Amino acid sequence: MLLLASGCNAGMTATPPTPLRAPSPALSDEMSPDFSVLKQLKHQVVIGSAVDPADGAQNPYGLTVATVTAGKFTAGDLVICNFNGKSNVQGTGRSIVALHPVKGATPTHVSSNETLVGCDALALAPDDTIWASAMVADDNPVLDSNGKLIQNISGKPFRQPWGQVFAQPKAGPAAFYETNAGDGSVVRINLSSRFTYDVIATGFPVNHGKPGTALAPSGLAYDANSDTLYFADGDNNTVVAFKNVSTIPAGGIKAKDHGMKFEGVSARDARVVVAGAPLNGPISTALLPNGNLVVGNTLDPAGKNLILEISTKADKVIEARNVDKGAAGAIFGMAATGSSPADTKIYFNDDNTNQVEVLER
Repeated sequence: MLLLASGCNAGMTATPPTPLRAPSPALSDEMSPDFSVLKQLKHQVVIGSAVDPADGAQNPYGLTVATVTAGKFTAGDLVICNFNGKSNVQGTGRSIVALHPVKGATPTHVSSNETLVGCDALALAPDDTIWASAMVADDNPVLDSNGKLIQNISGKPFRQPWGQVFAQPKAGPAAFYETNAGDGSVVRINLSSRFTYDVIATGFPVNHGKPGTALAPSGLAYDANSDTLYFADGDNNTVVAFKNVSTIPAGGIKAKDHGMKFEGVSARDARVVVAGAPLNGPISTALLPNGNLVVGNTLDPAGKNLILEISTKADKVIEARNVDKGAAGAIFGMAATGSSPADTKIYFNDDNTNQVEVLER
């Protein structure tokens, strides 16, 4: 969002000229499949540290945005979970913190519940109830907006939870979707008086990596306009879409040929949006207001940490931005805000610096 010469004569001051501004893209340009939101975001700004002030947990993975003011959150806050503990050992973190979305913000401790060990993704319900995926604890804890545990969901069908998103379709009940690094499955968690689960997809490729090296379906994003679930899979370098996801039944999709083809009663609703280079170990995604996706690579060589923008209209990569010239694998966790390309902001966790940063106009 932050983003003269003046002359004077004796006895009078000249009026400064109106600053020149780059013209805004025409609406027709914004509707083009090749229009890039990322290209418009010229400024990269550090919001603040993600290191938990209470226990020193670091290596931020999960990132989302608070929708309302409740508990320890103010509407618009960035909510982060840390994958590593103070020792920086992979998968030992169990921390959730919050940051106001302004430059120079300092983190607020939200929770360090033992169910959060290896927290890698989180999503918030409309009342800011926290749903987290914890790979090492091998569970899916639900906490209130003050960070207090409400219920810990564990056991089948959760196997090394690795992704989480809230979905409210325009018609039909809300749900959370979760992915597993242990078996490459996609689970719908149905919200009612008691939680029920539908394993709607199976067979996506995983590498069975240890904490810090796992590649599997992750980085979930949901588009309510089309009831479409998106996710990245860093093991086969793809971004996949499930259309009409709220109506996909248990066992509806089975991935085959290393996640490149699909079978099952809902196979027609699954598609590979993008596959191969420049995708390189993607783990995180965020949905932009115009329906495009941004994706963060983790396996680019040192000095190259790319955020890629994918046109979901044209199913292709249309823009790339190197956001960290340091060690490889810096980008974990992404979120976007805004109602149009003109006010979009893209937030991301930079694990090289343990900071949350934003790309903005």
